[in-house]
Amino acid sequence: MQISVIGGYQTDFARNTVRAGVGYDGLFAETLRHTLDHARVAPRDIGVIHVGNAFGQLFTGQGHLGGMPATVEPDLWGVPAARHEAACASGSVAILGAMADLEAGRYDVALVLGAEIEKTVDGEQGAKYMGAAAWVGHEGEGATFIWPHMFDLLAEEYDRRYGLDEEHLRAIAELNVRNAKRNPNAQTRDWQYAPESFTADDTANPVVEGRIRRTDCSAMTDGAAGLVLVSDRYLAAHPDVAAGERAVLAGWGHRTVGLPIGRKFERSAAEPYVLPHVRQTIVDAYTRAGVGEVDLIETHDCFSMSEYAAIDHFGLTGPGEAWKAVENGDLAIGGRIPVNPSGGLIGGGHPVGATGVRMVLDAYKQVTGSAGDYQVPGARTAATLNIGGSTTTTASFVVTAA
Repeated sequence: MQISVIGGYQTDFARNTVRAGVGYDGLFAETLRHTLDHARVAPRDIGVIHVGNAFGQLFTGQGHLGGMPATVEPDLWGVPAARHEAACASGSVAILGAMADLEAGRYDVALVLGAEIEKTVDGEQGAKYMGAAAWVGHEGEGATFIWPHMFDLLAEEYDRRYGLDEEHLRAIAELNVRNAKRNPNAQTRDWQYAPESFTADDTANPVVEGRIRRTDCSAMTDGAAGLVLVSDRYLAAHPDVAAGERAVLAGWGHRTVGLPIGRKFERSAAEPYVLPHVRQTIVDAYTRAGVGEVDLIETHDCFSMSEYAAIDHFGLTGPGEAWKAVENGDLAIGGRIPVNPSGGLIGGGHPVGATGVRMVLDAYKQVTGSAGDYQVPGARTAATLNIGGSTTTTASFVVTAA
């Protein structure tokens, strides 16, 4: 069974939905309507809905978001739906759920929505809410901002094993912010930065936790993204759709390990990769897709360190040698293999439950030649990597031109 993406939509990640008076109902209504319009399907065509959302109850008090599509669109009343929670990988797990439904033959058209509203509280309280994705009561207890702390631990582990120059982390952050300037939906597209913003200047780029500085971090973001996925059977019955703009979810990987980051390092102590389960997730996706390399990557840069780790786990360099790809300019649009041409999470924004969906949407745009100003010339294959927690849940997709 081949699963195709036939359309999608992303909200403006720069918008503060709370200030705009938009709740989950408005966010879902906008995303649902534009996703279906772009895919040229009607609500009555949808067989099943999968929703990615991580922290709805904590930031807004609203749970049970599987019921929100039918709340805002009466024609979806009675359509089966479910919400998926896997921390920052919630959107990818929603896609996997939709794929499984289509592959099983239960339905032929699936709507996937990922959404998060985070700007209801200040940054410190938001960090506490997001700490629910770690092993609560067992790690990060002394940190004010738990996730910068956790990815500082990853940086320390890389430094211990291979050495780490923090200038390479700054360069990753700067590239993603630069790419975001081309993306009309990116959170930071209009933000202003000084040259010192991507340095070790304690005023322009203050320390958040350990060696993680402000511009190494993605910001709290409100937003949503949607996709319509269809089966071979649907395409056979709708040759006009089959002949139109679409992409194929050619491969996938999905692995889950235990919550604590320290145990991950202990288990990989004798391995060449710091996070071998992440490496295997990517290998699974590439193997299922039958590809050895891709034209671009959308990866999880919740922090510049998470992208630094992704570089060698994708095999762009040898283990511990991600700095080579940074220094050689390989990651830029026009480089050997562009990474995060959209701006990623640091530049583009990170509404947690929407991120995995947004990545696949951007991969779809790239391989169909519809990414606009951040288009990678000639792109035919794209890969994604989406992680939840300290890589506890890892998902990867390979998206190809139809």
